[in-house]
Amino acid sequence: MPSRQSDDELKVLATANALIEAFGNHRRDDYFSFFAPEALFIFHSSDKVFYARNEYEKEWLGWEEAGLRFVACVSMDQRVTQLGPDIFLFTHRCRTTVEQGGDSEQLDERESIVFRIGTDGTCLAVHEHLSPFPV
Repeated sequence: MPSRQSDDELKVLATANALIEAFGNHRRDDYFSFFAPEALFIFHSSDKVFYARNEYEKEWLGWEEAGLRFVACVSMDQRVTQLGPDIFLFTHRCRTTVEQGGDSEQLDERESIVFRIGTDGTCLAVHEHLSPFPV
């Protein structure tokens, strides 16, 4: 029998899905609003570790200047795991469609995002890690 999700787990799931929807529609400002300023980002496609949201935002702006746009993101196999009183791990598999210079590419990846629920009830991501889905 499946376990019932807590209100906090449902809040994390809703926040994660809103984040994914903003990302998949290249709504940069909406996407970044789901991250705490101190969030840390690690992506297999970059040799950099972004130690703050504003560092990753600068990188994103460079991608935009180069003509890159995220046009879709489909999330599968979602799971929320509570790690502490206010810390949750969201994991999923994502298929992202990226366009640049008239060309389209689909990426198949796994992602983990750590969320923190604040004392005021806000749910913000504090860490994002992306890796390729094994073939």
